[in-house]
Amino acid sequence: MNTIDDFVELVRDELGLAVTTETVGVAFDRLDGWDSVHLLALLTALERATGRRLSLPDVLETSSLAGVYDLAVAP
Repeated sequence: MNTIDDFVELVRDELGLAVTTETVGVAFDRLDGWDSVHLLALLTALERATGRRLSLPDVLETSSLAGVYDLAVAP
């Protein structure tokens, strides 16, 4: 996963949500079809795709997919 487009594709494939690069910044509570269980599934998918662990507490503090993406690509 190298770009926001890769991230959006991963979200679509793994979670089945119709997100776009324009909607990744939408707050979770305003994102169509979002369920809190999606966050755990996304965390697992990101760890598998990136080959590194992400901090669950940090992920839980995010308010949108854009925040999760930022954590996933942070050095």
